Amino acid sequence: QVQLVESGGGLVQPGRSLRLSCAASGRTVSRYTMGWFRQAPGKEREFVAGISWNGDNAYYAASMKRRSTISRDNAQNTVYLQMYSLSPEDTAVYYCAASQTYNGALYVPRTETEYDSWGQGTQVTVSS
Repeated sequence: QVQLVESGGGLVQPGRSLRLSCAASGRTVSRYTMGWFRQAPGKEREFVAGISWNGDNAYYAASMKRRSTISRDNAQNTVYLQMYSLSPEDTAVYYCAASQTYNGALYVPRTETEYDSWGQGTQVTVSS
């Protein structure tokens, strides 16, 4: 079973950048599709970005397409989410997720049910 641990969250001022990390353990995720989701207070969890196993294919939510970059280091069993120009609307708990279902595929799933393993989340608060 895959364990995912997110890090890098915290309090950041509007307009600044932040990089989140997701470290996987238990088994290698080098063939898994990986994704990031977020949940703001009072809202449902939503897809942010996803990346195929080899990094060749990435997909972003419209709200984050020009303000984030997802990447992965399979040798380190780690996935990253670099976010730019953050605004208070980006305040949320950010979750890392792994999809074994799409093992070795280039398709990037965008719904929660397509992901098998989840981290505990890391809080990102954007405020001056």
